Amino acid sequence: MKRIWISCLIGLLSLGSAAWSKAQTTGGTEKAVTALEQQWLQSQKTNNPDLVAPLLADKFVNTGNDGKVTDKAETLATAKATKYDSAEYDDVKVAVFGDTAIATGGFTAKGTDPSGKPLDTRERFTDTWVKMPSGKWQCVASHGSTIKI
Repeated sequence: MKRIWISCLIGLLSLGSAAWSKAQTTGGTEKAVTALEQQWLQSQKTNNPDLVAPLLADKFVNTGNDGKVTDKAETLATAKATKYDSAEYDDVKVAVFGDTAIATGGFTAKGTDPSGKPLDTRERFTDTWVKMPSGKWQCVASHGSTIKI
């Protein structure tokens, strides 16, 4: 009986350790993806799309607040032509699902859009991040929706 009890105890400790290890990994992933989102924001604040380019997967797809769908090259071209005077994120949250993470948040910005028109926007965004075979996290899809006041 004592042997069964010890086996059960070892099994429970192993399960608990695995769960705690998973929680630690998830927390690390949330922090890592949040840092990548902050790098993306920094690219907007400094009008430097080179900061965001490595964060986007080759097959990246963006759905803008106007419904237009663009690939990585088109998204970076738009970023290069957009000039921000200010850009801020708020309420950024990251949920992890294995090798996928979903980041959501608010985006407020002012500046000039690619056509030279004034830009004053408030949006909610959803970014889908995937851990690539190389171990690097990249954004595979982004969607923005205008907040109507």
